[in-house]
Amino acid sequence: MAKHTPPSKNGVAGLIELMSILRSKDGCAWDNEQTHQSLIEYLLEESFEFAEAVESGDRQAIREELGDVLLQVVFHSRIAQEDKTDPFNIDDVADVITNKLVKRHPHIFDDSGELSKEQVEANWEQIKQKEKGRTSITDGVPVAMPALMHADKLITRVKSVDEKIAQVKKSPRVENLAQELQGEEEVGQFLLSFVAMCNEKGIDSESALRKAISKYREEIKKSEN
Repeated sequence: MAKHTPPSKNGVAGLIELMSILRSKDGCAWDNEQTHQSLIEYLLEESFEFAEAVESGDRQAIREELGDVLLQVVFHSRIAQEDKTDPFNIDDVADVITNKLVKRHPHIFDDSGELSKEQVEANWEQIKQKEKGRTSITDGVPVAMPALMHADKLITRVKSVDEKIAQVKKSPRVENLAQELQGEEEVGQFLLSFVAMCNEKGIDSESALRKAISKYREEIKKSEN
């Protein structure tokens, strides 16, 4: 005889009910052993799989992979709910992001007026800095991000906040390439070829870019003082 019956609810409520069953004393042994730390690799993996599904344009895959990402959110929220000192549940998580979005969209929820896409991005970063008491625009950009994503995030952050802050120094070679390369496909092929060249020279392109980013972060901090 089964220990439990399947969830009686549909949608998100059903998933939350299912997680409660799996984490119960007579639930699943594997699920009961998991922690925030042990689940990190799965959250990252599912996020990348979702990104791959979006790139493929496969609607069924997008729906499935998005469900896997949602599972991770529900799983982490359930673990947080069981914490002895500072418990919170998925409704608390939803409330936090809802309140955050309202605060960061003053052009929608108060009388600040219409803003362009660029103004919205700049306003978002300024509000975030005030909320979190950050002293540098590099704060909150995780150094653990993949190097290419990390570089793009830093550059975007700098451009959206203050043009006076240190900009990336472009070499003449890059300026020439900017005129030659047209469109995403050509840029993608160039990047792939560049990584292949690094590989032939025995250079770890990820490591090389990380070192350059580290120096750039220091330049940004110096220019903020």
